[in-house]
Amino acid sequence: MSSSKPTSSEIDAASGEPAQSLHGPELIADYVKRLPSKPGVYRMFDEDGAVLYVGKARNLKNRVSNYANGRGHSNRIALMIVLTRSMEFVVTQTETEALLLEANLIKRLKPRFNILLRDDKSFPYILIRRDHAAPQLLKHRGARKVKGDYFGPFASVGAVNHTLNTLQKAFMLRTCTDSVYEGRTRPCMLYQIKRCAGPCVDLVTPQAYDELVSQATDFLRGKSNALREDLQDRMQTASDELDFELAARLRDRIRAIAAVTTDQGINPDGIEEADVIAVAQDGGKSCVQVFFFRAGQNWGNQSFFPRHDSEAEPADVLAAFLAQFYDDRPAPGTILLSHTVEESELISEALSLRAERKVNLLVPQRGEKKKLVDQTAHNAREALARRLAESATQTQLLQGVQRVFKLEEEPTRIEVYDNSHIQGTNALGAMIVAGPEGFEKNHYRRFNMKGDDAATNDDFAMMAAMMRRRFSRLLKEREEGAPVPSLVLIDGGKGQLSSVLKVMEELGVTDIPIAAIAKGPERDAGREAFYLPGEAPFKMPMKDPVLYYLQRLRDEAHRFAIGGHRAKRKKAMSDNPLDDVPGIGPSRKKALLAHFGSAKAVRNAALADLEAVDGVSKAMAKRIHDWFQS
Repeated sequence: MSSSKPTSSEIDAASGEPAQSLHGPELIADYVKRLPSKPGVYRMFDEDGAVLYVGKARNLKNRVSNYANGRGHSNRIALMIVLTRSMEFVVTQTETEALLLEANLIKRLKPRFNILLRDDKSFPYILIRRDHAAPQLLKHRGARKVKGDYFGPFASVGAVNHTLNTLQKAFMLRTCTDSVYEGRTRPCMLYQIKRCAGPCVDLVTPQAYDELVSQATDFLRGKSNALREDLQDRMQTASDELDFELAARLRDRIRAIAAVTTDQGINPDGIEEADVIAVAQDGGKSCVQVFFFRAGQNWGNQSFFPRHDSEAEPADVLAAFLAQFYDDRPAPGTILLSHTVEESELISEALSLRAERKVNLLVPQRGEKKKLVDQTAHNAREALARRLAESATQTQLLQGVQRVFKLEEEPTRIEVYDNSHIQGTNALGAMIVAGPEGFEKNHYRRFNMKGDDAATNDDFAMMAAMMRRRFSRLLKEREEGAPVPSLVLIDGGKGQLSSVLKVMEELGVTDIPIAAIAKGPERDAGREAFYLPGEAPFKMPMKDPVLYYLQRLRDEAHRFAIGGHRAKRKKAMSDNPLDDVPGIGPSRKKALLAHFGSAKAVRNAALADLEAVDGVSKAMAKRIHDWFQS
């Protein structure tokens, strides 16, 4: 499969550049003269260099020439053609490769005139790690860099946690980190409540633990019925042999497996692995609903609201969604759709190529699968109705924000900043983003304060450092089309606002409105004071909906900052100092902890005491001693 990014040899499909005075249909017609009759991808740019549209073609020359004839175009396409000031082309070997490249570029460049999948994020998976003698069970999100078996996607972290809880009950696999595992000298509470088999202290043999891992893998691959029958036979055998303790443990595991396979909501027969996707439209908006079925189980559903022109048809929205949604995740063997999409065979071929197995696109007309698609479509309509109601309210709130802070236009991107630390330790800054669609969590960002930025409990200095990092980067990215905030809201008072204004003046950022929100006396909600540059502080009426909205923004930023700070502090507390010592592997670490009882005691130990540990040579003891004393 070719790379989704064009190589230098692929670019330069059309030699020569048209005259700078040309634009719109004339410019496109000039490009057509030099285009090959081959598959490829084209991009249209406006006068500022921003990407207007990304498209793919089986025949670049024929496809692009359609834009030059000036006839039969919708208002949206006609506007796009008029705005076009330049184009770029990439020739591919096949139309399938063109489709894959098109989806990748649309997601990366977010062109104005394309149907664009928003709220795109990585989905959580369950991972059974295989790079340790005792495989670990955990939830995973992001790139698959760890060796192991991945199961998913799940629609939400809640769905993952529910299944993980069941897996712990049924198969008792460890969930602790390697550093915790290696440092154990006695079993933890999870062993006591029968959620872990205790491999860390050899309370289960390696062979028996491997069998538990194999059973958990079979369960997640949909072999739950065969597994349950095997456990039932073993339970009966244990009962016949009067081994009631073993029989009780097997009974509990059977119950746990039954719980997750029956508590599924929508869970039709005959659906082992499939995604069910339906689109609903109303008021020029669309909702795409996706249900995930894996291993014969319903692993949840998710709503998506693609950005598109009001003229877009459901089938067009669905086709664009499929290409972008599966751009960075493997598709299941079957995808059930609510509408027939154009070029379904081409999309199926592209998804099969990326997934390295056959992917079928089906629009069921009857039976259980049709009922499932209808149910998914119903969920899409309900979610869209809720979103439309929320959008109307959100528009009124943003208009209120425009009025309160005297903005020239209704804000489309509000960035809210807060920081969190304890006397300067584990310092962390946070930025949340809100707009017409509510909180835009895929744009949230945390700032890990290090060095001089972290060695302070000065909130003013921390806020200034965070803003310097954020807007120094924005200045570089702004020319590439990075979104610019309509309003920057600081959690703090006059001091924080002054420190931020000073940073913005240093950077030359003078066109972004900035305000601060300070908690009221005794931190009472509703008595907040607002600060604007060069103006006296003011308060808002207690029951003003805009005040409630601003409080929500401030509280969300605080929640995001506190959550990151707690995670950072927890990691610092759980880090084992021995992990950083060169040459200390799991065996030596276990021997040291068994001898001294804790990592702190190892750090404070004398050289002679370190030399007395079994398995630690004099040279290694000196290395450990020098490491902690240096």
